[in-house]
Amino acid sequence: MSQFRYIVSDVDQAVSFYCEQLGFELIEQYGPAMAIVRRGDLDLWLAGPLASAAKPMPDGTKPEPGGWNRCVLVVDNLDGLVASLRTEGKTFRNEVTEGPGGKQILCEDPSGNVLELFEPS
Repeated sequence: MSQFRYIVSDVDQAVSFYCEQLGFELIEQYGPAMAIVRRGDLDLWLAGPLASAAKPMPDGTKPEPGGWNRCVLVVDNLDGLVASLRTEGKTFRNEVTEGPGGKQILCEDPSGNVLELFEPS
């Protein structure tokens, strides 16, 4: 099983996005601090501002959402999912691009973490 941790701005909002729109299931939630959601063999740990993972580093650097590291979700109908997410007002960093392996697009979760949606050829 693969596990990733995303720093999020709002745990409830992130749980809603991942479960209601991307097919994850809620495994466990620790109030507003953290939740674990699962899709297939991927566990995504959603750590909010109250989580220990969000505490400042010794040099004062504060973990925050965003960046370019990402998990990749393989989907069956990328165009349909993108259309549905656009209807919901979700943010994308680019348009669908095609390469030798398939099509992809970068979607942001409610906290600005990037998620690659990928449909193999």
